[in-house]
Amino acid sequence: MKVMLSCGEPSGDVYAGALTSEIRRLEPTAEVFGLGGACLASAGGRLVADYRGLAVTGLTEVLPALPRLWATYRRLLRVAGEERPDVFVAIDYSGFNFRLCRAIAALGIPVVYYVSPQVWAWRRGRLKAMQRFVTRALVIFPFEERLYRDRGIPVTFVGHPLLDLATPTVPRDAFRQEQGLDLQAPTVAVLPGSRSNEVRRILPDLVGAAERIARAVPTVQFVVARAPHVTDALLEPLRALAIATSRPACIVDGRTNDVLAAADVVLTASGTATVQTAIHERPMVVVYRLSPLTYLLGRRFVRVDAFGMVNLVAGRKIVPEFLQEDFTPEVVAAEAVRFLTDQPHAERARDDLRAVRKKLGGSGASRRAAEQVLAVAAEARGGSV
Repeated sequence: MKVMLSCGEPSGDVYAGALTSEIRRLEPTAEVFGLGGACLASAGGRLVADYRGLAVTGLTEVLPALPRLWATYRRLLRVAGEERPDVFVAIDYSGFNFRLCRAIAALGIPVVYYVSPQVWAWRRGRLKAMQRFVTRALVIFPFEERLYRDRGIPVTFVGHPLLDLATPTVPRDAFRQEQGLDLQAPTVAVLPGSRSNEVRRILPDLVGAAERIARAVPTVQFVVARAPHVTDALLEPLRALAIATSRPACIVDGRTNDVLAAADVVLTASGTATVQTAIHERPMVVVYRLSPLTYLLGRRFVRVDAFGMVNLVAGRKIVPEFLQEDFTPEVVAAEAVRFLTDQPHAERARDDLRAVRKKLGGSGASRRAAEQVLAVAAEARGGSV
């Protein structure tokens, strides 16, 4: 059994690793390979190409990465033609994977799209194309299932894989103690994103917000969750926070769940981190900023009123979110201070986030996804797993 995967960013690599582990549990002789990173490799997958350097956001921001994207696309397509996998699994990363899916389907290889494109938010016309080349869509949000089914695309809601992956490695107090944090002091987590371009645009104003929070709540402490491949240079704005508060922020690598479990309030870039924060039931302020040109070009295609995933799943705004020019240090600080000082307000947010968590499905999403992938592969082979 041969399973080819393609994921192009840190969150997709996490899902790919979990999916690969489950595939190999169900089918120990399965060979898994494709585009990914450390998580895919550590789960036993073979890296045909590494996603590092390919993870960018925005329409204009992708231009410098185009030569490498094109070379990676051609390499993956060549490997698919040479190795003839029984199934190809695209994981999120729709700008790249959408084209790759179409080309690989043309080779007669069945395509499973896991963490399917967010067509409910923008570019709904992609559903028509997916009818032609997607064998099965595996969706992770409950409201997506009907949308795909109504368009005649075979679809399964498998639940969100983060429900199984969001467990802290140590108890809250043990982590705080290990990191030299005060066990009793109010703690704000900062998650500035995983891509270089978003960290550059977001972190300086999050630092500005943190300085204002510290003036309003003098005992507050800050802990930063650093995503893979975020360099020290990208975190340079944190120096200003250390000067303003006379205490450096605690920077933690690769342990976002421990950071979230230890926090009272979270300042986070929009994206997968908001779902991860919701699973931990932590009140949050969601922010994002694109280049002005990308925002101008893209906003006319957006079909939703909110951009934070937790608000979209809830169906209403349960946590504050600020985009583009609305994202300022002042408004972020004000919302965070309210969460820190108004306990009934914070508790209402936690209740709402608990409800969002319940909507994400039960545990076992990666296993259910693996079962679907292997079923599609087995059907293509004319047998059963």
